[in-house]
Amino acid sequence: MAAAEPSAAALPGGVGAGSGAPSGAVPVLFCFSVFARPSSVPHGAGYELLIQKFLSLYGDQIDRHRKFVVQLFAEEWGQYVDLPKGFAVSERCKVRLVPLQIQLTTLGNLTPSSTVFFCCDMQERFRPAIKYFGDIISVGQRLLQGARILGIPVIVTEQYPKGLGSTVQEIDLTGVKLVLPKSKFSMVLPEVEAALAEIPGVRSVVLFGVETHVCIQQTALELVGRGIEVHIVADATSSRSMMDRMFALERLARTGIIVTTSEAVLLQLVADKDHPKFKEIQNLIKASAPESGLLSKV
Repeated sequence: MAAAEPSAAALPGGVGAGSGAPSGAVPVLFCFSVFARPSSVPHGAGYELLIQKFLSLYGDQIDRHRKFVVQLFAEEWGQYVDLPKGFAVSERCKVRLVPLQIQLTTLGNLTPSSTVFFCCDMQERFRPAIKYFGDIISVGQRLLQGARILGIPVIVTEQYPKGLGSTVQEIDLTGVKLVLPKSKFSMVLPEVEAALAEIPGVRSVVLFGVETHVCIQQTALELVGRGIEVHIVADATSSRSMMDRMFALERLARTGIIVTTSEAVLLQLVADKDHPKFKEIQNLIKASAPESGLLSKV
């Protein structure tokens, strides 16, 4: 669980919870969702101790992959306010843990500093089975070139490479952050989560590869569940069946996942013709990406 650091100026708080705290401890009412549980913390306890107490009281109900903010009930305002910077418990009070939601106004806004590319299972043994595999390899390589130009981290997985082979030779993996074998369908492996935690400010994942209705879909749903915005590149993902591919894209779009195209992603990441890397990105997209069977489907 990631909790937002307090950043406001100090404000008085204080709504009484029950007494009965140990000697030297201060009673605190800990609120989460529809629950409220009285407990206590040592006098002078700060942000970190409050977080630990929330986890001890509500650990089985808190999704630790989400981001949260701690708020304090301020009597002078008659409502909760974000926990003041440097706050220390000195009197009984009421605090709550609130999950942060993605602002609708930020949905779809890709920036290089907050984006990671996920390349999923573009392996040799899939070549004869996946519809338009040659097209999605071409588009996938274009995306990886764009990532190198813009300095965007890339994470690559390979599904059971012992049996299904390595990533196809046409995909240049120079400079990628990770190449991981997997048996799980989703790319959200412990090593991937650790890698994401090392990258400051990650908000968005651009996802492409195979198969749309299996590994791509399960990866996207897991990432969204962890509070990460997902952009699926429709012209760089496919399945053995066009029916599976199209229904997966429709389902994912209905859940709020962004279904987009390679050119849209690359141009959104530069955002301005005066961007220092615009010319290099422009050279990548001078030739339109192949439609990979999507033109009459989306």
